[in-house]
Amino acid sequence: MTASTLRQLLGRPGMLVAPGAHDAIGARQIEQAGFDAVYMTGGVTSMAHGFPDFGLVDFSEMAGNALRITRATRLPVIADADTGYGNELNVIRTVREYELRGVAGLHIEDQVSPKRCGHLEGKEVIPRAEFVSKIRAAAEARRNADTVIIARTDARAVLGMDEAVARMNEALAAGADIAFVEAMQTMEEIAAVPRLVRGPCFLNLVPGGKTPLNDLREAEAMGYKVCILPGLLVTAQIEAGDAALSQVKATRQVPVANTPIGDIFRRFGAEEWDALRARYGAGAVATHTKDGR
Repeated sequence: MTASTLRQLLGRPGMLVAPGAHDAIGARQIEQAGFDAVYMTGGVTSMAHGFPDFGLVDFSEMAGNALRITRATRLPVIADADTGYGNELNVIRTVREYELRGVAGLHIEDQVSPKRCGHLEGKEVIPRAEFVSKIRAAAEARRNADTVIIARTDARAVLGMDEAVARMNEALAAGADIAFVEAMQTMEEIAAVPRLVRGPCFLNLVPGGKTPLNDLREAEAMGYKVCILPGLLVTAQIEAGDAALSQVKATRQVPVANTPIGDIFRRFGAEEWDALRARYGAGAVATHTKDGR
């Protein structure tokens, strides 16, 4: 889907909910579950590369993953772009390369590089003026005017809520479309952000994280425009995977699958590819005349 689709979704009443995916499997699951957008989570992309969310996955790895996810779904994809991977020049390239890979929206944050998960301790942020300059560069770098630029601040943990709100308002004035205050720590703070920020607000709900809210209806009533759920699928996958592995280890019995393998393949386009196979005779044994035809 194009960035214009994301713009249309953001123009509707209510809050857009985008569960997180780190691969094509998650993206297809989110689409088939009936959601309207996919969030490419940087933290879980890091895990998929075998690392914690400590800024160890680089720009090319993130952009490559974005391409795999956008190819796998018809939904618009909002992608984590971390710090923009450098200064304003790097931010410009990041925006343009993400656009080329079909990303509809992306967020850039104000942490010092290498960054850390927003719900961990020990974060540092760059000066406000430097952050706002990077957001201005991101907004002006767009080759598609519909690409959604999301400004994220981690200043709440380092400098307090007043500074976080001030950064968001300056980022919106510099061209950001949406404001993302990360890791608010009380219900009062969560409720205050949409009142104090002069533009649409973005909420990140992480299971076991610092933000004490799990009711999407409540978040919508507070006035949030977008809510991402980056850890929803991976938490379920890890817990279910641990349980399945423990069962096999303890019982030496392989669980009976509830879903036939053919049905699983159909969820990933088997019927479309089978139709193409039939149309073109792909895989058929070729026969040739003596003259090679």
